[in-house]
Amino acid sequence: MKVLVIQQRYGIGDMLIFLPYLKALSEKNNVKISLLAKKTSRSSELFKSETFLDEIIDLDSTNDGISGFFNLSKEIKKRKFDKIYIFNGSLRYKLIAIFAGIKSIYQYPLFTSKDIIFQTAKVFTEPLVGKILSTEPNLLLKEEDVKGAKNTYRINEKTKNIVLGVSASGPTKRWDIENYIKLATQLSQYKECKFFIAVGKDDLEIIDKIKKSNINTICMTMEKLSISNILTIIKNCNLYIGNDTGFMHMSAALGIKSIGIFTDSPAYSYSGYSKNIIPIVPRGETIESTTHDTLGKDRISLEDVLETAKKVLN
Repeated sequence: MKVLVIQQRYGIGDMLIFLPYLKALSEKNNVKISLLAKKTSRSSELFKSETFLDEIIDLDSTNDGISGFFNLSKEIKKRKFDKIYIFNGSLRYKLIAIFAGIKSIYQYPLFTSKDIIFQTAKVFTEPLVGKILSTEPNLLLKEEDVKGAKNTYRINEKTKNIVLGVSASGPTKRWDIENYIKLATQLSQYKECKFFIAVGKDDLEIIDKIKKSNINTICMTMEKLSISNILTIIKNCNLYIGNDTGFMHMSAALGIKSIGIFTDSPAYSYSGYSKNIIPIVPRGETIESTTHDTLGKDRISLEDVLETAKKVLN
């Protein structure tokens, strides 16, 4: 029995939200599954220590258009899959499965578009596996890798180790870096802290501001580290505080309490799946009312984030 699953969303967070359902399908079929996913989801690094996967097939721009349609169909056909599960309502992927000769095709209702990601995936998967599923992802890491990170990065259990997720996919999703510097300053006065700054290689201005700030001596920026290394650091931490990014979802999937600052994204869709995520939304909004058009980064106060962090750290 060979099983393929397609999950074509772009983000790290998106992929982690689907983790419980990927594992459930593997368990139900009693096989390791193959996963067709975009490179931007960083699946190979995220699932490095997981045992439910046979292979990850990259979905990229070469699969676009008519020629991409036939190229992908051929690529899938030569692997001779018996079943396919498609986590979207695209007619394109249904036709690719047919052209690839797969007999058993399970897919979202055609043209499903706007949805609450984790709810739609849960409703789709539960009848297929015949049981109620938790929406909580549980990302596995090797214990020796976690211990290795603790030694390499000098993570002291007596210190409150906190991930600050200051990066984001766009400026409207990014709480100002000055707020994070003030937050770290006040938290370090409250408890002995070390901060691991989750940033990308292109966040040069943010990195520069941190290195020139008063918290520089108690911070480590992680822009040069791989996702695999960052995961092992996060696992050693007490708390994540930051924007709605892949780093937040990584922290939650590792069982770390994660204060998510939702300035301009649907908070319920991206926090409701995990008890580890504590969403903070702009004043005047609710978890259900925030959208990609909320534009609320100036309506999230330092005091609200600080008090929430103190409660978690106590």
